[in-house]
Amino acid sequence: MPQSSPRVALICGVSGQDGAYLAQHLLNKGYQVWGTSRDALGSGFTNLHRLGIRDQVHCVSMVPEDFRTVLVALRRSRASEVYYLAGQSSVGLSFEQPAETIQSITLGTLNLLEACRMVDWPIRLYHAGSSECFGDTDGAPADESTPFHPRSPYAVAKTSAFWLVDNYREAYHLWACTGILFNHESPLRPTRFVTQKIISTARRIAAGSGETLRLGRIDIARDWGWAPEYVDAMWRMLQQPQPQDFVIATGTTYTLEAFVAETFAALGLDWRSHVEQAEAFMRPTDLLIGRADPSKAERLLDWKAQYTMPDVVRMMLADS
Repeated sequence: MPQSSPRVALICGVSGQDGAYLAQHLLNKGYQVWGTSRDALGSGFTNLHRLGIRDQVHCVSMVPEDFRTVLVALRRSRASEVYYLAGQSSVGLSFEQPAETIQSITLGTLNLLEACRMVDWPIRLYHAGSSECFGDTDGAPADESTPFHPRSPYAVAKTSAFWLVDNYREAYHLWACTGILFNHESPLRPTRFVTQKIISTARRIAAGSGETLRLGRIDIARDWGWAPEYVDAMWRMLQQPQPQDFVIATGTTYTLEAFVAETFAALGLDWRSHVEQAEAFMRPTDLLIGRADPSKAERLLDWKAQYTMPDVVRMMLADS
């Protein structure tokens, strides 16, 4: 009896943290995996090499803002599942580069939706949303019905992209959904993200560097999860009978101060001797508390986070 062909997935933004873990996850499930980068020939694909899967991923160049390259990537891969994880991903950087942020996220999402609508085979599309869209909920847990109130260029872009997906699903009956993911971390995080900055600086201090960790507000609170778990939720969303949006989070919130304290304590240090707050790292606007209600994902996707912030700190520190 002939073997059936493997399912094909296209990951837009495969070189990032989530893209690399998702590629690994799908390869383990027997998928043929394609991945995009703005320059597939010039990119080092460091994260794919780090996970030992670079040779198993078919890489293709794609610029999300350029519709032609989006359509070419889609046609080359002939993927039945598409995961859009591309675009500028830093909230802090979005205040410095608002135009690039909005173009790469919003226009990129629109181009991919249009390309999926034009091809002649069925596609299921996952769009990476963000908890930043909710803005400040005054500490109330956000779920799929919570109104959006974006407070950064990044959040504005993600909110716009969310409504584009919703519109294409309703108007064109495209199979498309959004995962509204809260913060999720791993050793693959770049150092411009505060969690990786904390981990890497604390390590150097513990080794005797003598430096000081400089941060902005540490009273902010977030729901931090473990990125390799979150990519499984992405995949589960595309296996549903009908496209639906889901909040993905641990359901547990900690302050940034607690994250810092946990990190330094794990290294045998008192954080108060090594950390100072600096005006240079304060954002024009910032969310005080990020809190989530991921009960829909547990109920319909059979997905529940196994790791919370203390576990994330431990696992990031263990990766050396």
